[in-house]
Amino acid sequence: MIGRTTCVVLTGLAGHVIEVEAHVASGLPAFTMVGLPDAGVSEARDRVKAACASSGITWPSRRVTVNLTPASLPKSGTGTDLAIAVAILAAAGEIDSSAAARRAHLGELGLDGRVRAVRGILPAVAAAAEAGVKAMVVPRENVAEASLVPGIEVVGADHLADLARAYGNTTEAEPMAPAGVVAPAPVPPPLGAVPDLSDVRGQPEARAALEVAAAGGHHLLMVGPPGAGKTMLATRLPGLLPQLRDRDAIAVTSVHSLSGTFDPRGGLIRSAPFEAPHHSATAASIVGGGSAWARPGAISRAHGGVLFLDEAPEFATRVLQTLRQPLEHGEVVLHRALGATRYPARFQLVLAANPCPCGKFSGTGDKCECAPIARRRYFSRLSGPLLDRIDLQVEVRPVRRGFDDAGEDTATVAKRVHAAREAATQRLSEWGWSTNAEVSGRWLRDHTPRHATHDLLAAMDKGLITARGADRTLRVAWTLADLAHADQPTADHVAAALVLRTRSAA
Repeated sequence: MIGRTTCVVLTGLAGHVIEVEAHVASGLPAFTMVGLPDAGVSEARDRVKAACASSGITWPSRRVTVNLTPASLPKSGTGTDLAIAVAILAAAGEIDSSAAARRAHLGELGLDGRVRAVRGILPAVAAAAEAGVKAMVVPRENVAEASLVPGIEVVGADHLADLARAYGNTTEAEPMAPAGVVAPAPVPPPLGAVPDLSDVRGQPEARAALEVAAAGGHHLLMVGPPGAGKTMLATRLPGLLPQLRDRDAIAVTSVHSLSGTFDPRGGLIRSAPFEAPHHSATAASIVGGGSAWARPGAISRAHGGVLFLDEAPEFATRVLQTLRQPLEHGEVVLHRALGATRYPARFQLVLAANPCPCGKFSGTGDKCECAPIARRRYFSRLSGPLLDRIDLQVEVRPVRRGFDDAGEDTATVAKRVHAAREAATQRLSEWGWSTNAEVSGRWLRDHTPRHATHDLLAAMDKGLITARGADRTLRVAWTLADLAHADQPTADHVAAALVLRTRSAA
């Protein structure tokens, strides 16, 4: 007899609905699993057998074969446990096979029969709904997250015994209480006050650059001595960004679900995320890594928001170089043993750096204690190709007495940012873009008035800026025009964009 049900496996954020078939035949007791399972899936045989015994369900003392279809797709993770158990029980006649086939099942089984939560529920349930699945059984802890997907009935399961009874089994076993004290799931701390831009004292130029970065989605480098306010400025950038649109909110939430950092009680993630990894982070933690399938890294968790690298020259050179491709394409493709995974990675990069190892080489530089070669070596860790991809490069000077007045608050600046973004979206929607940072070089050259680019062309002739740098300067110029409510950038906008790109303490 054959029992069937469906499940979902993930390849990155892409969900694949698979059919789980179980065949129970005469012969010596054995358990065989086929269909390219990885170690985590193969170990399900022991978890499922123990869970059935703990649930008071008779395990078939015959030859059991489980097939995961399509067989050509590698399967990984422990989320297939529940579907494998249901298919086997249906094949053994322990539950109603038609009821088992009507729903998809996703969850990990404990040895005591409990159905445990798994990561990536949101993209998995979304893939099931898109494939036409009408109902899905998930762990009770994952119901809130799974319910964020419209168009599919979500059923929560606490224990295999309860699910078996719902499918017609007569087991009278009660769920076993876990031995010992089990720590409750961690509850995120209550959100405090959102950092406000008015907390930053002085720094009018850096504040203006932050506004431009927010309005156009541009990358930003801030160079200045310790205590000048670089970190304060960076942490206030997400507050200037608009709420995520539905499509982006689903993508961002799916990444955080797969990473295990999503709390479904607040619904989809609508605010721009903020990631600030320590400078000791490895390339795998930044970009994503893993042996069989790669997991998302910091750049994917920052999708739709901000990736802040404080003390950027202290990061390993290899880590910094891995950012170049995602900065251009807005996604990262990671190749591992079982195949390639794609994760979204369209983020705003904010770099903060001291001008030298001691941090005092600003202004006249007379207080700096570093040798010239030490200063060059320190800042050269930020390679030319990486800096060429940074639209705005500004110097953050020390705050002096008399310049410590509070500037505009986040709400005031955010209104201008949202108006500028709305103007850009209306202008660019025909081509599928929403921010000036996404615009192609060809569009910029075709739509920017020629008379406005005189200074830019002169800078290119002198070798002060590359062709890529010229395109990025024009993107900033369009953002400056949007903030000024102008239909097109003028020569002044292009000149100001060129200054914002080339001014640096390096």
